[in-house]
Amino acid sequence: MSGTELGTALQIRPYAAEDEPAVIALLVGALGEGPSGHRTPDFFRWKHLENPFGESLLLVAELDGEIVGLRAFLRWGFTVGDRSLRAVRAVDTATRHDQRGKGIFSTLTKAALAELRTDTDLVFNTPNGSSRPGYLKMGWQEVGRVPVWVKVRRPVAFARGLRSTTSLTDRPMREISVTAPPAADALGDDAELHAFLGELGHPAERIATPYSPEYLAWRYARAPLGYRAIVARTAGRIEGIAIFRVRPRGRLWEATIAELLVRPDDTDAAKDLIDRVAASAAVDHLTCHFSTGSAQLAAARRRLFLRSPKGELILTVNPLHEGLEFVSDFGSWAVSAGTLEVF
Repeated sequence: MSGTELGTALQIRPYAAEDEPAVIALLVGALGEGPSGHRTPDFFRWKHLENPFGESLLLVAELDGEIVGLRAFLRWGFTVGDRSLRAVRAVDTATRHDQRGKGIFSTLTKAALAELRTDTDLVFNTPNGSSRPGYLKMGWQEVGRVPVWVKVRRPVAFARGLRSTTSLTDRPMREISVTAPPAADALGDDAELHAFLGELGHPAERIATPYSPEYLAWRYARAPLGYRAIVARTAGRIEGIAIFRVRPRGRLWEATIAELLVRPDDTDAAKDLIDRVAASAAVDHLTCHFSTGSAQLAAARRRLFLRSPKGELILTVNPLHEGLEFVSDFGSWAVSAGTLEVF
């Protein structure tokens, strides 16, 4: 896409490799260091340039030779039965503080949507309360509220942590150990993993992320976010895989189960993997999201996960072509926390 002049000073153009230092500085200034704790060039390239679904669509707004805005759309893929959907996720929106409120966000978004309509079926994301109204004004539709399920493991510590208003700098958090191996060590691109993933299938007529060794390697094994993985085997045959990460939540330690991969209806394997995740990390609580009607959700409920009254994600979509009305139906979606969590 060629650059587009807006007025006499602001220019919208595609991201170029030489923009990387300025773009990272803009992201840090607008959004902070992010979920990895530090926005490095390696993190940016992993996220936006090494994705097996394709490189992100990145547009910058330039004013008087300085980058003052960024819009990033992360490439994604979904399947619905035998059909493939080309999707993007709206991520990493940043405007320099002194330029906010001047229409840069909407201008970048409209330019990106015009380009995405040539090769993309839909945009999805889980915007927060501040940004959601802006998306809705530009054509996004609210699909539904994604529940978060919680299992408390240390009730007293959990209750204290929820009530605590002490800053992290005033009192150090307790140290915890995690015995599950890093995802990079547990996940391998080999025949065994290929065979297992081929047996998972896809939820009938529901929108799901297709799992492949390449996707798991990028999303979890190479992600600089500390993912751990447990691979359950019987006689050398993979029965299931749990992928999770441990992180602080205020004064508490949380384990978020991003993926729980088991064969259709194998609730027993799902329960076993949940138990193994809980045993591998002395966290205060565990969280997850699994689709309605899945063996994974049935296993979580049997392991006494309760629906959290807070922390719901609101899924929004923007279908870019006709014939995609079903993507606005929450019952059409069957995605994990790993697809929806911010990273």
